[in-house]
Amino acid sequence: MELTKLIKERRSVHQFEDKPVSVELISELLDTAVWVPNHRMTQPWRFVIIQGEGRRKLADIVREFRAAKESDPAKALEIGQKLYDKFMSVPMFLAVILQVNDNPAIAEEDYASASCLIHNFGLLAWEQGIGMVWETYPLLQLASFREAFGVKSDERIIGSLHVGYPGKVPAPQQRIPASERLTVME
Repeated sequence: MELTKLIKERRSVHQFEDKPVSVELISELLDTAVWVPNHRMTQPWRFVIIQGEGRRKLADIVREFRAAKESDPAKALEIGQKLYDKFMSVPMFLAVILQVNDNPAIAEEDYASASCLIHNFGLLAWEQGIGMVWETYPLLQLASFREAFGVKSDERIIGSLHVGYPGKVPAPQQRIPASERLTVME
C-alpha cells in the first residue's frame, strides 16, 4: 500500500472480529517498527503480549477496578461486567513498556521515540489488515494491572495497544490542514 494512502486510511479500531492474531506476525511487525529515530540509541522499550485465556486476568482487574468506584452494588455489577466483556472482546493486548530514565531530557527523547515506534507498528499492522487502538487509561498506573504485564518499578507502560482484525472500521475524522497552522519565517 502507498504510504500516503496508508497514513490517511489508518483508523483506531475499537471493535474486533473474534479471530486470533498471530504472535509471529506481531513480532515481525515490531521488528520493523523499532526502526525509529532514537537519540543516544537507548532503545528503552520492551513488549508484553496478553491473549487467549490470559485476557481474563486483565478483564477481572478492570471489572474490580470499575465496580469499586460504584456505590450501588447492582450498578457496580452491571458496569463491571460490561467492561469485563469489552476487555474479553479484544483478541490481543500489547503493552509497550518503557525503561524510565532519570535524566529528564533522555526520558523525553525516549518517550518520543517509543511513540514513533507505536505509530510505525499501527501503520504496519493496518497494512496487514490488523487494527489497533493505543490506550493510555488510568489502569496503566494500577499495581495489579502493572503486575499482570510484569512491569518493574523502574518501568512504565506507555501504551496498552488493543490489537485485532477490525470488526468495524470507524469513519475518518476531519483533520486541520497543517498549512493552516504553518508559520514560515525568513
